[in-house]
Amino acid sequence: MNAANAMNTMKAMNGMNAPQEWQDQVLAGPGGAMTDEVGVITGPLTLRTVAGSDGKVRFEIQYTDADEWYTLSGSPLPHGDPHALHTAALAAIRAGHGAQAPPVGS
Repeated sequence: MNAANAMNTMKAMNGMNAPQEWQDQVLAGPGGAMTDEVGVITGPLTLRTVAGSDGKVRFEIQYTDADEWYTLSGSPLPHGDPHALHTAALAAIRAGHGAQAPPVGS
């Protein structure tokens, strides 16, 4: 799935220091994405990145249209540029190989 097909939403909540959230569908590459809870997941996935008021960037991933969310291994990260980290996480998942949260500065 390319960027033109991906659902891309960004929600900025009202209020000071409120969380920001980005969410996209992504097709995992060979080897999928690594989660803390269930190990590797593959196929059509949805990545949600939340920049919290606590200064952390959290990455959650699910099988697209499933109810349960998992933690992308390596999450949470210290606050960097959350949109850039979301974009880097999407690229890592597309590449597969047990993708994890990108390092800060990606």
